[in-house]
Amino acid sequence: MPTKTQPVVVISCAVFQHLLEEMLPQELDAAVTFLDYGLHVVPKNLRATVQKTIDSVPEPSLIVLGYGLCGNGLNGIKAGEHTLLVSRADDCISILMGSYDKYLEQFNGNPGTYYLTKGWLESGSDPLQEYHNMLEKYGAETAAWLMDEQYQHYKKLVLIAHTQEDLDKYRPRALQVAKYCERWGMQYGELLGSDTYVGGLVKAITTVKESNEDFLLISPGGTLQQSQFLRFQP
Repeated sequence: MPTKTQPVVVISCAVFQHLLEEMLPQELDAAVTFLDYGLHVVPKNLRATVQKTIDSVPEPSLIVLGYGLCGNGLNGIKAGEHTLLVSRADDCISILMGSYDKYLEQFNGNPGTYYLTKGWLESGSDPLQEYHNMLEKYGAETAAWLMDEQYQHYKKLVLIAHTQEDLDKYRPRALQVAKYCERWGMQYGELLGSDTYVGGLVKAITTVKESNEDFLLISPGGTLQQSQFLRFQP
């Protein structure tokens, strides 16, 4: 359980930078570090960088992680002498949507949806860029086969963002990706998310005393594990 005297440290993916900078109260006096979008492309790199950043914090602190499980990238993260607070989310999609329930509603109502975020687009982790990377490495025939194997079962491509400004900014690139994804019959769409989940994380800094449906609280000496993020539906 965090104490009133613990320093607060925020370590977050840059995809949440705008929201966290707006929502973190000035009186909290938190130390904030935003890490590069591209780390999530290789989960072991994300894990190593987050762990190194945690280990560099000089005194026992409440460390707020602006991530979900993120492709298992946070599996195995050790709290050390700190307390960890993290959203109980598979990845940034449910956080961007505003809640796990909203994510589940979208997932059940629109199965086979591939989501684009500004983090994925800025780090070059979208199907079109992946194709160009494979084309250069393997040649046209193999690249096409690899892409077909990975994406042929998706039915929709959806750009999701917290703000209308982000939707407008990233739409041109998203439409380029959508044009390429027409090869699999994907339909393009956009979804304006919510800041509710991020707001809840900020509020949880001072209110959450133990893990619950939306947030995980890891005590000093503990380890984040994949199983802690799982939710079982009735």
